[in-house]
Amino acid sequence: MAGPAPAAHENWSSRLAFMFAAIGSAVGLGNIWKFPYEAGEGGGGAFVLIYLAFVFGIGVPVMIAELSLGRRGKMSPPNAVRSVAKQEGRSNLWSIAGWSGVIGAFLVLSFYSVIAGLTLSYMVDSFSGSIDTLDASNSADYFGSITGNFPLLLLWHAIFMGLTIAVVARGIHGGLEKAVTWLMPALFAILILLVTYAMAVGDAASTFTFLFQPDFSKVTLETVIQALGQAFFSLSLALGSIMAYGAYVPRDVSLPKSAFIIAGADTAVAILAGLAIFPIVFQYGLEPGAGPGLVFITLPVAFAQMPGGILVGGAFFLLLAIAALTSAISLLEPIVAWLEEHRGINRVKSAIGGGIAIFILGIGSVLSFNYWADVTFLRGTVLDNLDFLTNNIIMPLGGLLVAVFVGWRMKRISIRDELAPKSEFGFALWLFMLRYVCPLALG
Repeated sequence: MAGPAPAAHENWSSRLAFMFAAIGSAVGLGNIWKFPYEAGEGGGGAFVLIYLAFVFGIGVPVMIAELSLGRRGKMSPPNAVRSVAKQEGRSNLWSIAGWSGVIGAFLVLSFYSVIAGLTLSYMVDSFSGSIDTLDASNSADYFGSITGNFPLLLLWHAIFMGLTIAVVARGIHGGLEKAVTWLMPALFAILILLVTYAMAVGDAASTFTFLFQPDFSKVTLETVIQALGQAFFSLSLALGSIMAYGAYVPRDVSLPKSAFIIAGADTAVAILAGLAIFPIVFQYGLEPGAGPGLVFITLPVAFAQMPGGILVGGAFFLLLAIAALTSAISLLEPIVAWLEEHRGINRVKSAIGGGIAIFILGIGSVLSFNYWADVTFLRGTVLDNLDFLTNNIIMPLGGLLVAVFVGWRMKRISIRDELAPKSEFGFALWLFMLRYVCPLALG
């Protein structure tokens, strides 16, 4: 059964509300935590250029396709794709394209919440002055004291999931819209303040050279693959959230224009995050390619040394927490929407039930930092395997299915009806990218 009629769904109250929500979905830890250290490892400017090419060459076409499927189907991702497939006379098996997103969102949020919980812990410790004495010799030990403390890490995981559930349970207008209307302006304001401060007290010249002067001698196949994965992870593609948000978009909103704005804002946050982080890294002689520990181990050392470091560090981790929350609510939404439609469970119970299930799965990622740190299989710990499964299999597969279904299995007249293209050249270019370039890159 496909669930209730499409009319049962709410719509975003305004185009601005949708844009805030979609940008919030895209802007997350991938921009502020992951992008800077991947740029650092990938040689700076060369990685940034490759990343931008993937964002606008692969990410935007797939995003437009996801939004169009969501709006045309007007239901949760599995039911939306099934509904559109029925309209087009195609097999119900194409609903796998929607299911991959819901399953991916479930798995990603289980470990994403654990990392987000760490940002809450560091935010509180920064504002309280607890990490004001960290230096290069004890910062890693401090990180280990938090991640190695199972009850503490579990508590922060629970608090973050509780915040996510509370927002989603209140619905589109009372929860998601209200949250992003406050959180997104706050995120941009904090980020701009941090960039201004970092440029004033840090090494701006080295930062601009590092980020915007490409060194292609450092580019390897792994760099290219990381850039593509980062583009998809950063834009929240193939995780059901963009398709779910598309289900609430009014007909008078241009999906191609929206996708470019979302991708542009998402990219701007990633670049600004680099401009906020690397001046401090270079000023204090830290390593820009420090990997995942750049944010939690390397930067706190700099915050402890700089003037006003308590406030700057606290603001930085508050920024991370806000970005994590706006993405997390978008990951829980497709799961809740499906439970409402398919099981007839009201939104509050769906949010609580789905959130608790995700929290329980996330315990495996919590344990990966402590008791199960030495328990490895396939790709490593539980967290390592979940990360690999979602980033390297589910997300590319989901994006590939969306691109093939919209590009090859939907009638062109149906696509035109949904996108209402104003430029024949633009429409033809998008369809070419979706049909040929995106499947090749994702495959």
